[in-house]
Amino acid sequence: MRQRTRPDIQILDTTLRDGEQTHGVSFSPAEKTNIGKALLELVRVDRIEVASARVSDGEIEAVSAIIDWARGVGLADRVEVLGFVDYGKSLDWLQAAGGHVINLLAKGSEKHCLHQLGKTPDEHLLDLRANIALAREQGLRVNLYLEDWSNGYRDNRDFVYRLVDGLADTGVAHYMLPDTLGVMTPDQVAAALTDMIRRFPELAFDFHPHNDYGLATANVVAAAQAGAAAVHCTVNCLGERAGNASLAEVVVNLRDQLGLDLGIDETHLVRVSELVEHFSGKRIADNAPIVGEDVFTQTAGIHADGDHKASLYHTRLSPERFARSRRYALGKLAGKASLLKNLERLDISLSEANQRKVLQRVVELGDSKKTITSDDLPFIIAEVLESKDYDHLELLSCTTNSSLDLPATAAIRVRLLGEEHSAIAGGNGGFDAFTGALAKILKRQGFTLPELLDFEVRIPKGGRSDALTECIITWAGETGEIRTRGVHCNQVFAAINATLRVVNLRLQNALQPLRSSNPAA
Repeated sequence: MRQRTRPDIQILDTTLRDGEQTHGVSFSPAEKTNIGKALLELVRVDRIEVASARVSDGEIEAVSAIIDWARGVGLADRVEVLGFVDYGKSLDWLQAAGGHVINLLAKGSEKHCLHQLGKTPDEHLLDLRANIALAREQGLRVNLYLEDWSNGYRDNRDFVYRLVDGLADTGVAHYMLPDTLGVMTPDQVAAALTDMIRRFPELAFDFHPHNDYGLATANVVAAAQAGAAAVHCTVNCLGERAGNASLAEVVVNLRDQLGLDLGIDETHLVRVSELVEHFSGKRIADNAPIVGEDVFTQTAGIHADGDHKASLYHTRLSPERFARSRRYALGKLAGKASLLKNLERLDISLSEANQRKVLQRVVELGDSKKTITSDDLPFIIAEVLESKDYDHLELLSCTTNSSLDLPATAAIRVRLLGEEHSAIAGGNGGFDAFTGALAKILKRQGFTLPELLDFEVRIPKGGRSDALTECIITWAGETGEIRTRGVHCNQVFAAINATLRVVNLRLQNALQPLRSSNPAA
């Protein structure tokens, strides 16, 4: 195992305890063990809080499994459990699980003490001293949460001072200061932490944020600037209500904004995010900082151009830090540089003329599909390069309708040799109905559709449901088989595009002799 150096500030991840208070989230023992391993061994956070004591029989199984593994790799002292002032019951539970560290829950607000516990501050202090002493006698390390400290400090800071002062000689390792309801601003966090640290310089204080106002990460930065010994976070912002601070956001801000030395391995942040997303069933937003699907994707063509010329839109927040890569979106906002970046990634070279054609097609498709990916690009290139762009037949409008146990219908309007025509037909599916309607129009003008010999539909590798569809149709020609290709986000219209192409090719062949004999035509 790699040697861990002492960080400037500790990172405690509480995904497995506070994160599991997210509505609808409950990790199985195996899931908890895998997440715990990833956090300690891969991401290398300093501490993890894995459970609340006495919650369930399944919980003790999960905690025991994590601690057994952690003991084998020398990390058991980094696994912590929330416990309660319950005359030793939480301590017995933790001992049964093989744990070494208890995070005892005290009341950091006088209102909580009086109205929830029904005890005076002095009575609560005596209970805490007794529980801490018992834990220390059993060889446990004790940290202390001051629940609702943010409101307690605001309403009556003398209560907080008296409580901490009355426990200062008990050997508590870390005093944890939670903004339980996420009500503080960064300025308030900085002022309050600074006050606590100056008043009790010999004690170590953790800051535990919540994100109700969307300020959790900013508050962590403020706490770190004030001198907090540790800050708490969760993977993917899991937690009650609006959640906690994001592990990924906390790490990059402490490193980049404050220049702090951390023991974290950033290359595994995305991996653990995906693991927690899968086990929790809570999807993260595509634009979530660091771990979101789209956060290293440039969409605007001007940004791709700046990167292509001089990496003008690069920052310290580079995707390579997190074992990711930069992408350049293709769509209606794409420019030449966006296309070039994707061609470089695919190791494809195109002439200037063909680049213009491909880019034009990308923009056209972007009007009907949010994003064209680099996986879609080979389909588009193949379609553009084989197209002769004949427009003897042009589709002006088309509606297809398919229903269960009813024939499909298609209503189309086309421009054929400069004149508009329309038709309606039924069929066995949307494409069959379309070809029936088109055949009616062609027949009126003395043309016929060629016989369809083979029909192939493909999407790029990866199986994305929103991928472009490539349809390749083989037709019977007068001198041999003809293959045409159509690309669209809708597979019926991909087949329609391939059909329009074969009709245009046949019309071109039919009209070419006439134009050769009559140049004025």
